[in-house]
Amino acid sequence: MMTGDRNGRGADISQHRWYLSSVVLVLAVGALYLFGAARCRGFGFPLDDAWIHQTYARSLAETGRFAYQPGPVSTGSTSPLWTLLLAVGYRLGIAPFVWTYLVGGASWLLTSWTAAALAGRLFPRQPGMGRWVGLACLVEWHLAWAAFSGMETMLFTWLALLLIERWLAGTHPFVLGLVGGLLFATRPEGMVLVALVAVATLLDWLRHRQIGGERRIAGWLKVVTDLAAGFLVLCVPYVVLNQIASGQPFPSTFYAKQAEYRALLDLPLWVRLWHVMRRPLVGAQVMLLPGFMWQGVRWLRRQAGRAPASDMEPSWLLVVLPIAWWAVYLGIYALLLPVDYQYGRYLMPTVPFLLIYGIAGTARWLQPRSQLVLVRVLSRAAILAVGCLFIAFLLVGGQAFAGDVCLINGEMVDAALWVRVHTPPEAVIAAHDIGAIGYFAQRPLLDLAGLITPDVIPFIRDEQRLLEYVVHHGASYLITFPSWYPNMVADERLELRYQTQGQAVDLLERDHMAVYQIRR
Repeated sequence: MMTGDRNGRGADISQHRWYLSSVVLVLAVGALYLFGAARCRGFGFPLDDAWIHQTYARSLAETGRFAYQPGPVSTGSTSPLWTLLLAVGYRLGIAPFVWTYLVGGASWLLTSWTAAALAGRLFPRQPGMGRWVGLACLVEWHLAWAAFSGMETMLFTWLALLLIERWLAGTHPFVLGLVGGLLFATRPEGMVLVALVAVATLLDWLRHRQIGGERRIAGWLKVVTDLAAGFLVLCVPYVVLNQIASGQPFPSTFYAKQAEYRALLDLPLWVRLWHVMRRPLVGAQVMLLPGFMWQGVRWLRRQAGRAPASDMEPSWLLVVLPIAWWAVYLGIYALLLPVDYQYGRYLMPTVPFLLIYGIAGTARWLQPRSQLVLVRVLSRAAILAVGCLFIAFLLVGGQAFAGDVCLINGEMVDAALWVRVHTPPEAVIAAHDIGAIGYFAQRPLLDLAGLITPDVIPFIRDEQRLLEYVVHHGASYLITFPSWYPNMVADERLELRYQTQGQAVDLLERDHMAVYQIRR
C-alpha cells in the first residue's frame, strides 16, 4: 500500500508539473509573439475581422444588444459565443487587448490539455503519448498564431476536442449536447460534429444489438434524445436570433463568404481539396504525415468488420471519430468554401487531430532505445529533426504574426483613425473591411463584404452595382485597397482624400489603403 501511495503521489506530482510547464510555455510563446508584434505600431491583431468581434463585444457590453452600430440587431458575428466572452472583459473594465489575449491563450492551453487527454484515451498502450501531443500543440505555429489573433479559432478547436474526448469518456449525453451547442455557437460548422456523434451513437447501437437485443432500442433513443435536448438548449436561441435579425438561420457572414468566393467552386474538386489540405501541413507536422496516414489505415483495417467482444466495448466508429471529423471538416470546406488565406485560419482546427494521429503513428516506427545502432541513431535523428522544425516554424510564425499586426495597424487602423478625425460623425462610410473602421471611427457603415449589409450579397463581385448601391444609400466616403475595386475607384465621382503609408505594405509591394470622397 505504501508503495502504491508513493506511486500515486508521484503520478500526481508529475501531472501537476506538466500543467505548470504548459502554462509557462504558453506565457513564453505569448510574450514572444505579442511583444515582437508590438515593436511595430503597438499591440494589435493580425487580421481586421478581430476588430469586428471587438466592436460587437463593446456594443453588447454597453447596450445589451448584438448590434454593430446604433440601430437594428445584426448577425455579422460568425461566433456569438466568442463575442459574449469578449463582452465580459468590457463589462469588467479590463483592457480589450489584455482580456482577448488571455481568453485566446486560455483556449490554446485547454486545447493542449484536451488533445493530450484524447490521445491518452485513443492510445492507452503508448505511455506518454498524451503529453507529447499536448507539447506539440503548444509549439505548433498555426495554433500559436490563432491563439492571439483575436478570433474564435482556438475556442472552436478546444470545444471540438472536448466533445469527442468527453464522448469517449462516457459523459452524460445531455452534457455532450450542451458542449455541442457551445461548439455550434462558436462556429456554425460545429453542428456537423454533433451530427457525427449522433450517427456514431446509432452505429454503436446497431453493432451491439446482437449482444443486448431489442431492449437496447430504448436506451439508444434516450441517449439521442438527451444529446439533442442539450444541443437545442443553446442552438434554438442562436438560430432564432439570426432569423429575427436577417431572416436566415445562420449568420450573414456564412452566406457572404460563400458568395464572395463562389468562383472558386468552379475549380476541380481535387484542386479544392488540395487548397484546404495544404496549409495545415506547413510546419513540422508534414514529417508526421506518413505516420498519420499509416495510423488511420491501420485502425480502419483492424476495426472494420470486427464484432465487439462485450457489451461495454465501444464500436470502431467511436474510436476513429476524431479522424472522421478531420476528414469531414476538410471536405466541407472543399465543397463550400475552398479558401486558404491567412495561413488557412478556417482550417487550423484540424491541426491537433493531425498531430494526435501523426505522432502516434510515427512513434510506432521509432525505436530510440533499440540495441541496433543504426535504428537507434536514425530514430533519435528523426525525433531531433521534428523537434527542431517545430521550434523553427514557431519562430517563423512569430515573425509572420508581427508582420500581420503591423499590416493591420498601418492600414486598417490608420485609415479608421483618419476617418475619425477628418470626417463628420454622420458621414456614411462604405468599406470592404469594416473591423477597425467600426471600432475606431464609429461612423454609419455600408459593408461591401455583406457582413452587416446583407443586401449586397447577390452582387458582391459586381463593382458597378456596388458603386451604385453605395451612392444610392448616401455614402460619403469609400475606403478600400485600390487593387480590390480597380473599376470602382476609377469612377470620376471618387476623389482620393487620404492614403496610408504602412511599412508592411511596402515590404509586400502592395498598394496602400485609400480613402475616397464620393461626390454627387
